[in-house]
Amino acid sequence: MRAVRFDRYGDRDVLYVADVPMPEPGPGEALVEVRAAAINPGEASIRKGLLAERFPATFPSGQGTDLAGVITAIGEGVTGFAPGDEVLGWSWARSSQAEYVTVPVTQLVPKPTGLSWEVAGSLNVAGATAWAAVAAVDPQPGETVVVSAAAGGVGSIAVQLVRMREATVIGIASEDNHAWLLAHDVIPVEYGDGLEERVRAAAPRGVQAFIDTFGPEYIDLALALGVPPERIDTITAFERAAEVGARTEGSAAGSTPEVMSALAELAADGRLEVPIAATFPLERVRDAFAELEQRHTRGKIVLIP
Repeated sequence: MRAVRFDRYGDRDVLYVADVPMPEPGPGEALVEVRAAAINPGEASIRKGLLAERFPATFPSGQGTDLAGVITAIGEGVTGFAPGDEVLGWSWARSSQAEYVTVPVTQLVPKPTGLSWEVAGSLNVAGATAWAAVAAVDPQPGETVVVSAAAGGVGSIAVQLVRMREATVIGIASEDNHAWLLAHDVIPVEYGDGLEERVRAAAPRGVQAFIDTFGPEYIDLALALGVPPERIDTITAFERAAEVGARTEGSAAGSTPEVMSALAELAADGRLEVPIAATFPLERVRDAFAELEQRHTRGKIVLIP
């Protein structure tokens, strides 16, 4: 089978697609033929070595967490799943950007009928991260919550989950994404110079919680807006969060079968939109990350093996 690999830390040029042995499912595992596997900013950071202390790589390394596909074989002791089942889920082994992947069945849930492969293969990292971040700041009806990079993979889901809690949402995003935010009942605010003043103008009753999906400058913005550290959650600025006492709940906290099933049902029945920015064949993994790393993508970029 074919799978994405890299043999050293570096830029996109270290990525390649290799022929590798077909994996076999062990006890409690399923072999999944991958139909879609989204890519994520964290994968680029790991590949560059920027998270080597927190998430070290061993070489040669595979890549990918998100996945959706069809079970083709099951290992010993598996119940509740069978070959032919359509599933979505996640791999902790950095292995989903491939034609096939073995996954513990505790990391799989059934794919609802009618949910596209592209969306199903995009739900774990972005969806679980958004779910955990929203739970961490615990929006209450009538409160105002700010989300940075509000049209990105995580941000676009987070703003919708916050609105489901009947809170007001201010979404920081480029002007190109303002129409999408408005269509989802989110107040858009342009990033850049003067951002604090624009947020204050959009939130006359103040800001009670803040979800950062971009970087440490937004933790500082949240503090300047008077948000208590315990109601700030960041998925990227871990060092700054530790300095000020902000929270760092993300995909690990949200990656449960219960959360994934709930997200899948929300997406399947139209209550949650997961924008798909682009799809690429596996062989164009470098091009996919080139688009992702521009940091102006609305929604998810997905590899189709």
